[in-house]
Amino acid sequence: MSRFVRLGETDRPIITVHVDGKPVEALDGDTLMVALLSSGSMLRQSEFGPEKRAGFCLMGACQDCWVWTESGDRLRACSTLAASGQQIVTSQPGASWSNHA
Repeated sequence: MSRFVRLGETDRPIITVHVDGKPVEALDGDTLMVALLSSGSMLRQSEFGPEKRAGFCLMGACQDCWVWTESGDRLRACSTLAASGQQIVTSQPGASWSNHA
């Protein structure tokens, strides 16, 4: 079940982002947050415990929407545009909690 439901702007080109190794379709111009929450119920795994996070402020003022590149760089999902071929992970690299818990 998705947290976001797209109501408009459905005519933009489809792109594919890889999230935790799995393809996720998004529309060109979507942020990572829109891409992830349109395709599922969570944005990321908490780095402090087993909780699943979906973002908080949705406008770049908090720290709740961090996702990571495969190389470990942090990205704000609410303000980073999704790009075709992007490789994103939803668990902080090196965190003790697994997103498969």
